[in-house]
Amino acid sequence: MAIPREVPCEAIMESLADGVFTVDLDWNITFFNRRAAQITGVPQAEAVGRKCWEVFRSSVCDGACVLRSCLESDLPQGAASIYFVRADGDKVPVSVSAAPLKDRKGRVIGGVETFRDLSEVQLLRRKLDGRYSLEDIHGKSPALARALEHLPQIAASGVSVLLLGESGTGKELFARALHNLSARKDGPFVAVNCGALPENLLESELFGYKAGAFTDAKKDKPGRFQAAQGGTLFLDEIGDMPLALQVKLLRVLQEKTFEPLGGTKSLPADARIVAATNCDLEDMVGRGRFRQDLFYRLNVARIVLPPLRERTEDIPLLTDLFVNRQNLLQGKDVAGPDEDVLRILLSHPFPGNVRELENIIEYAFILCPGGLIRPAHLPEYIRPVEGAVPSPAPGTLEEIKRRAALAAIERHGGKRMAACRELNISKDTLRRILARASGA
Repeated sequence: MAIPREVPCEAIMESLADGVFTVDLDWNITFFNRRAAQITGVPQAEAVGRKCWEVFRSSVCDGACVLRSCLESDLPQGAASIYFVRADGDKVPVSVSAAPLKDRKGRVIGGVETFRDLSEVQLLRRKLDGRYSLEDIHGKSPALARALEHLPQIAASGVSVLLLGESGTGKELFARALHNLSARKDGPFVAVNCGALPENLLESELFGYKAGAFTDAKKDKPGRFQAAQGGTLFLDEIGDMPLALQVKLLRVLQEKTFEPLGGTKSLPADARIVAATNCDLEDMVGRGRFRQDLFYRLNVARIVLPPLRERTEDIPLLTDLFVNRQNLLQGKDVAGPDEDVLRILLSHPFPGNVRELENIIEYAFILCPGGLIRPAHLPEYIRPVEGAVPSPAPGTLEEIKRRAALAAIERHGGKRMAACRELNISKDTLRRILARASGA
């Protein structure tokens, strides 16, 4: 069916579910549809007239630009998966296509690019296959930055790693990131909670057993060491492992072999060990509750995960992440927390850390039908007592942003562009954060 002549092309592009923008030959944006504004977080009026790389700051702006390629070849370019950095600093995965824009005489006057937000697709894919990467560890606080500083190098080294942190700080997420950033990323990632099973069951779970090893052993059962061959074995709550089993684990780490229960033949133990605990292992070593030699075997590289109360700057970002995730999983359209809820979250000590924040948002979705999450939607234990004087929050959201920005500038010796790169924000965004927070 032909499109009626009275329907302008701009109206059609405004109705599309994909982002669309056009540029002239000087790379100035000449059109920016409503969906493009939603995905990028940049209002249409602010985008038009600016250079495209100022708006998108994508992973290909410094080289393999799809739009530049299509203009140089005078040919449309098919879908390519890239990411760009939103105005608020978040990375957004997108699929882009581009084509030359020509006038009626066939002369190239610019280019047009369409892009589709792949965030929901990636989230569903990761949820289905259980894979995580460094990008799934969300936050920009200095405390988290210190924990992440050497993670890629540690992952690539292949050594044993000890993750220390309170319950709920995301130790398994870090363990999966270590696996996915290592040479073993194509191998299995196998997790065992050492505190969830009694000693005899934990031993058979780790090493497996042969048929006839005990009364109910009707057939061979491989253990987690065998399942993790060529990959990573994550030993969570290692501080709860009984001393007798610690001796056997130490022997495996030293000899790189193990024997299933009831077996007579040693099998190779080709799995990288990542251990985690919320216990003070050095104190346990001093009290004879954890073997010193095993501690040193596990503690080749150590990463300390900060509790959420030490990274309050990340609470708004994590809250948005969990709201978006629940919207996707439950098919709702919750906008996020209102100012009162955000103030409550910023003042809460979070003894359960990131896991507690995620549970709070999940509970809020039970009561919140849509729109803003309000205090009445929160679990009772976190709601302020009626009539009580609210405890002071650690600053407004703008103040938190300003503190994070100033800390980044200080870390880079006053170099603002270096701070922008660390925070994944533009120079204009940094200037606005500092100006708003100072009242300018």
